Amino acid sequence: MNERLTELSCEEFVDRLASEEGVPGGGGAAALVGSLAAALCSMAGALTVGKPRYAAVEPEVTAILEDAEDVRFRLLELVDDDAAGFSPLLDAYALPKDDPRRAAAVESATRGACMAPLAMMGECCRAIVLLEEMAGRCSRLLASDVACGALLASAALQAASVNVFVNTASLPSDETTSSIELACSEMLDEFVPRSRALARRLAERSVR
Repeated sequence: MNERLTELSCEEFVDRLASEEGVPGGGGAAALVGSLAAALCSMAGALTVGKPRYAAVEPEVTAILEDAEDVRFRLLELVDDDAAGFSPLLDAYALPKDDPRRAAAVESATRGACMAPLAMMGECCRAIVLLEEMAGRCSRLLASDVACGALLASAALQAASVNVFVNTASLPSDETTSSIELACSEMLDEFVPRSRALARRLAERSVR
């Protein structure tokens, strides 16, 4: 796939998402939403660095900002990685059902299709941690933006997990499949409540 989906305009990306083309799909949308969550963390940092009032925490904010940018760009890469992982799956299912290579090809492609959304989940968890750290250091005027970031990261995390579980459901119940599903469940169990708690706390803080 030569075209980079992330180079499309917002309108073009949404039009493509709404079309019959198949990519980007739910995984690409999840990665893009996750990148927006990280971008809101970066925005909070960018509007805090250089302010005399926050000079004492500027080194910490700068470090968080650098990490948030890494997460943002990684998630944007995963938009295209997810699309690339979909093509081998289509090719495998296109093989004749009586082709002896088909079962192995489908299994291999399905395992491959798990990798991008699994990586998205990890990056969304990183975004949530960074948003937590930023929340305690940036201006209270940015509380709603950080809260929005937390909710977007949570949504992206959950959406990415669906794309993992829908693939593992068709895989053999072996140790590799179980370990992938366990990793997903652990991330959901820890980070969805954390993101919601952060958003709730910041929403209360912003209205006081």
